[in-house]
Amino acid sequence: MPIRIIIFDDNDKLRESLAYLLKTQPEYEMVGEYNNCKEAATITRVYKPDVVLMDIDMPGDSGINGVRYVKETRPQTSVIMYTVFEDDEKLFQCLCAGANGYLLKQTPPQKLFDGIQEVIAGGAPMSPVIARKVLNSFQHGKSNKYFLTPREIEVLHLLIKGYSAKMIAANLDISFDTARAHLKNIYQKLHVNSGKEAIGKALGEHIV
Repeated sequence: MPIRIIIFDDNDKLRESLAYLLKTQPEYEMVGEYNNCKEAATITRVYKPDVVLMDIDMPGDSGINGVRYVKETRPQTSVIMYTVFEDDEKLFQCLCAGANGYLLKQTPPQKLFDGIQEVIAGGAPMSPVIARKVLNSFQHGKSNKYFLTPREIEVLHLLIKGYSAKMIAANLDISFDTARAHLKNIYQKLHVNSGKEAIGKALGEHIV
């Protein structure tokens, strides 16, 4: 089954060229391309993409908000930032909002395709200069190293209180499947295999 992809980018020429390139690859299915992310939640809910390529600087809502809209609507959708910005603040805002990867627009098309495959396999594709910034931040203790999104922190708080996935879904007014997807993402980010391990790590490392 081909990988379903949506692009949010206000650079029409670049977006259309990228969409054309992806359409030529049999392993990808372009299901939408948009010049802003104001309706990203609805678009994600309707088209259920596997991967979203998200620019940062767009009219209306920024791509940082766009990441949040996508991840809160469908946590299992992977979001790769595809941008010209290299500065630390935007980088970490994107990662903390839930982005799964961060590639600069100077990235050659084949590297972008590799990044899509990598994120589908559970990896976190990043341009070398971005990976270096992330590594430096760890070494200097500047970041929340697990990059939990605000929604994932909410879910983790409820998990610590003893809520089941069903109770978390009811409390946050989300579907049971969405609650389970959030829990799965939390386990992956914390490198644990169960709720009990996640609670122990969260409390032991004062994550929340």
